[in-house]
Amino acid sequence: MTIEQAQESVDNWIKTTGIRYFNELTNTAILMEEVGEVARIMSRKYGEQSFKKSDEEVNLADEMADVLFVLICLANQTGIDLNEALIKNIEKKAIRDADRHKNNEKLK
Repeated sequence: MTIEQAQESVDNWIKTTGIRYFNELTNTAILMEEVGEVARIMSRKYGEQSFKKSDEEVNLADEMADVLFVLICLANQTGIDLNEALIKNIEKKAIRDADRHKNNEKLK
C-alpha cells in the first residue's frame, strides 16, 4: 500500500465506519495517547522496565499502526499529502545533514 492509498483508505474508513473525523485537537490528543502506548512497549521490551501482567498481550506492530492511522487522519483533515511531505522532508534532511552525522564522533 502506498502512502497515498493509505490516506484514501483511512478516509474511506472514516466516512463509512467511523461516521466522521474527530476534530483536529481530539485527534492530536489521541495521537499522543497512541505514541505513549508505543513508548510503554519500547521501554519494557528494549529498556529497563519490566512488563506487567496486563502488558503481556501487547503488540508493538499494532500500536505503531494505531499511531500511523491517527497521523493519517490528521493529515487528511489538514489537507496534507503525506507522500509529498515525506519526500520534501527527506530532501531537506539530505541537504541539512549531508555531513553532520558523518562528522559526529558519538556515532563512530
